Amino acid sequence: MIVTHLGRRRPLLSIVVPVYGVEAYLRQCLDSLLTEAGPDVEVVAVDDASPDGCPAVLDRYAAANPLLRVLHLPANVGLGEARNAGLARAAGEYVWFVDSDDWLPGGTVPAVLAALRSLDPDVLLLDHDRVYADGRVETDASSPVLRGVPGTVNLARRPELLGLQHAAWNRVVRRRLLDDIGLRFFPGWYEDVPFSHPLLLAAGSIGVLDRVCYHYRQRPTGAITRTVSERHFEAFDQYERLWATVDGLGDRAAPFRADLFRMMINHLLVVAGNESRVPPARRRAFFRELAAVYRRYLPAGGYRAPGGTAGLKHRVVGAGAYPAYAALRAAYRAARRVGRTTAPAEPAGRATGAAVRGGTSSGFPAAPA
Repeated sequence: MIVTHLGRRRPLLSIVVPVYGVEAYLRQCLDSLLTEAGPDVEVVAVDDASPDGCPAVLDRYAAANPLLRVLHLPANVGLGEARNAGLARAAGEYVWFVDSDDWLPGGTVPAVLAALRSLDPDVLLLDHDRVYADGRVETDASSPVLRGVPGTVNLARRPELLGLQHAAWNRVVRRRLLDDIGLRFFPGWYEDVPFSHPLLLAAGSIGVLDRVCYHYRQRPTGAITRTVSERHFEAFDQYERLWATVDGLGDRAAPFRADLFRMMINHLLVVAGNESRVPPARRRAFFRELAAVYRRYLPAGGYRAPGGTAGLKHRVVGAGAYPAYAALRAAYRAARRVGRTTAPAEPAGRATGAAVRGGTSSGFPAAPA
């Protein structure tokens, strides 16, 4: 490994940026991080053996800006392990993981630093938007949970914060919290799943910066959400790791197990139904694994499922009834094609609907298929 850096006093914030195959986007990302950074910030860029011109771009930026440290890995290890490598080199009191194909709006770095100083939170949550190749900008469906949060809170006071999109890049984390609970990224796809939720469960104080601090680029190709692959089965491994961490948190996590369970089933149903993810020939096998996960982690006291068609899908998963699921999925997609789907998506945060116990429920939601 080759590390480029200039020794200096401990920064308040380390921004860790894993880099692989993003030469077309990397300069925009680095400029958005470094232009407004000062002595309280360091940027640790991890070249994950990128096969394009990214290594040279990183070295040129590092030569011109002492706030940037570059770590060149000898072999590709994947996003989660690259983040871990950057975290091992990070010196800041807080850590922020930023993906190298995304970028920050102007004023973000000073705003984040000011919020860290004034709130002193264990975790600072950030709003984001989705930016498409045609220039369209979309507010994320989970953003409303960030509105009107005064000072710092915890999940007991604001349980809806658990519904914020599970991502590493929309939360700035006190480094000591990561070390106290031994939290790191695991290899494989869906690496944010076992990382993002435990942070909020373990945090004594959560702050919110209610402004768009992150532009999440919606790439037409290259994202795992648009890649048909067997690797989507890795989501189950990541949820196994999530529940192992939740078990380790004990009483801190106990009040939120039902919410986590509901969100897990919602997420896995999205993965199962999306045409661009699970190979069609493997969808039945994915559903069987989903039904097994449902039975394994169903809370003893049940949970409150969403309403509408999504709730019916939960019920079908609990029963392990793939033919019924396939029929629901086909009907949903047919209705969308002719513009007859009008039911709203499930809101972020806690669901409304019937309680579910032992795999039964009532209600019929409209979750993404």
